[in-house]
Amino acid sequence: MPSQADTKNGSVAAPLASTGQKDAALWQTRGERRLLRDLVDSLRNHEFWALSAWLDIVVTYRRSRLGALWLIMPSAVYIWGVGVIFAGLWGTTIPKFAAQLALGWTIFSVMSVVTVQSTEVLQGSSSFIMDGRTRLTDFVLRALAKSVFHFLMALPMTAIAVAIHPGLHPLGFLVAAGAFVLVLVNTFAAGVVFALAGARFPDIHEVVNNVFRVLFLFTPIIWTPSQMPPESLRGHFARLNPFYHLIEIYRAPILGQPVSAVSWYYVAVMTVVLVALAAFLYRRYARLVPIWL
Repeated sequence: MPSQADTKNGSVAAPLASTGQKDAALWQTRGERRLLRDLVDSLRNHEFWALSAWLDIVVTYRRSRLGALWLIMPSAVYIWGVGVIFAGLWGTTIPKFAAQLALGWTIFSVMSVVTVQSTEVLQGSSSFIMDGRTRLTDFVLRALAKSVFHFLMALPMTAIAVAIHPGLHPLGFLVAAGAFVLVLVNTFAAGVVFALAGARFPDIHEVVNNVFRVLFLFTPIIWTPSQMPPESLRGHFARLNPFYHLIEIYRAPILGQPVSAVSWYYVAVMTVVLVALAAFLYRRYARLVPIWL
């Protein structure tokens, strides 16, 4: 016969287990999860993801003596440190190379950081998800907001690099603004896809993190597109990289360089496919996330 202690432990463990099941069931019975509907709700009720993104940044640098200067330091070191080294290696001038490096690195950082962080953002927010008052889009938007904030903090160094570029094209900023919107749309959609994948397969975080290290080398950041012409084998593989085209449609107009029509077609098709994929996966699997966690 079970002892009195076993009975007490069992009486406590059973409600705890059933509570988690009830939370998951409650989250699933809130209706079918649709990406557009949840995204609109997240944008209307932005207090959670916007404030939590801000608090993450504040807590990180709260006890630092330099404070917000650490947010500007990475861009200064990378643009003017790495820029000087690779400008010498490629035999070009710093004014020409610094702008290309700054514009390419900042955009790539937004896309890569959000995608990598999205793979574990749901795993680290299981208590909020079980509560049932937040949407999965809130957590992807939080990662995106943090990355955009770091992008804005890198703007002073980027502006200096762009200002000294000899081929600066002011009207290109209008095209770059539209391209930046496309970057954000694709980044958010990719974040949704990888957030769902990371909730189901936690090990995918390390895989994605290492893949981005390789993709960085195949993206025209520390090298120029002219160094890998499309006729060459390396140039062909480099142009299969989606980040190649996303960076080109953003950077080339600012620097007064022509943008290949292939890049615009590539980004347009990729945006439609990626958004459709994110919407499909979100509608099909979002309700299963509490069970996976």
